[in-house]
Amino acid sequence: MAKVNFTARRIQEHACPEGKEQAFLWDANSPGLGLRATANGAKSYIFQGKIHGRTVRLTIGSPRSWGIDQAQEEARRLQTLIDAGKDPREVKAEQRAAHEARLAAAAAHAVTVAEAWAAYLEDRQPYWGERHYTDHVSKAQAGGIPSVRGTRGRGVTIAGPLYPLMSMRLSGLDATTVEEWAVREGKKRPTSARLAWRLLKGFLTWCAEQPAYASAVMGNPAKTKKSREALGTAGVKQDALQREQLPGWFAGVRQLPNPIVSAYLQTLLLTGARPGEVLEMRWEDVNTKWNGLTIRDKVEGARTIPLTPYVSNLLAALPRRSEWVFSSSVSIPGRAPKPISKPHQMHDRACSIAGIDGLTLHGMRRSFKSLTEWLDCPAGVVAQIMGHKPSATAEKHYTVRPLDLLRVHHERIEAWVLQQAGIAFQPGLVKPYLTLVTAA
Repeated sequence: MAKVNFTARRIQEHACPEGKEQAFLWDANSPGLGLRATANGAKSYIFQGKIHGRTVRLTIGSPRSWGIDQAQEEARRLQTLIDAGKDPREVKAEQRAAHEARLAAAAAHAVTVAEAWAAYLEDRQPYWGERHYTDHVSKAQAGGIPSVRGTRGRGVTIAGPLYPLMSMRLSGLDATTVEEWAVREGKKRPTSARLAWRLLKGFLTWCAEQPAYASAVMGNPAKTKKSREALGTAGVKQDALQREQLPGWFAGVRQLPNPIVSAYLQTLLLTGARPGEVLEMRWEDVNTKWNGLTIRDKVEGARTIPLTPYVSNLLAALPRRSEWVFSSSVSIPGRAPKPISKPHQMHDRACSIAGIDGLTLHGMRRSFKSLTEWLDCPAGVVAQIMGHKPSATAEKHYTVRPLDLLRVHHERIEAWVLQQAGIAFQPGLVKPYLTLVTAA
């Protein structure tokens, strides 16, 4: 290659000959420095060298931005890298990556817990059940929101346990901050705070795995002994109906003035389902042809259990006001129909009539499991009806129970409970006590 001393005049006059795509002019004073002119009239300084037997060519910049001295200095720098065995292209890529990492780290340190929490919920929602997602929303929400469905009447909501952390920067959520939060919330509402703490741990683990947030989270600041101790340990619940309490409980529940709540509570006991699962039942989940009942659970997503005769009679008597089986009579313009709220107060009233203290809605689920012990039902059958995870390898991989096999045991359980409660029930002879209405 012919080389010349670069001057301003030579740089200005260099052009690409007609019929060629590009033409080069090489500097005699700086090895590897060239000037490239293209057919469209563009010019740029370039550097060309060899590393490990291969030609390396890089663009330095336009003569309008780079002076001759600057271009020569840059060419010498690039040649120095080659002499040291470094590929200038790799060095440039590493510098770009480091710069982008610094920008990402700065952005991560500026993001708030609320912003990362919203991204977390959006990313994980497809893998969660509705109840689990709702827990994440409610534990982080602000207070003062009008309450449409509440367990203690209408009004406004109170702020969730995690709400005080939402406005903080994610990078500022350290172990000390979480521990101080745990002490405050543990004194006010320990049960709710324990659930919020578990959700927070999962959130921070997710953040540590995300490139956008990993630099802002050091380990998992929620996983400390002090936080766990501040929130305490949940007590073991023991509330459950005894066999001798069944007559009084059924009498109290069946006397309730709201037949929908009465049917809900009886269904809760006789299916062993979770309170929220029964509330979320839709009419499409009730299969009267095959006598099956689909329960949307938090373990498998959905399970099908037998639709037993007495429960079938209870459901047949309910009004079809909306898609929900246990539909609310409250209609709010502009809002979709909802099922009833959890009837804690009405259940307490029924228990008071029966002389039963401290029986919760979830205690009905414990009652179902405890009462089946009187019948020596297979544990796997009861677990499958209730939606518990299989506890043994044989249950997980080798035992497959069809609906009709579950029905044999489930109908026996229902019949025995009704017998102990003193309820004379014959399938097909009891008529619905409510008139069905057509959905609007």
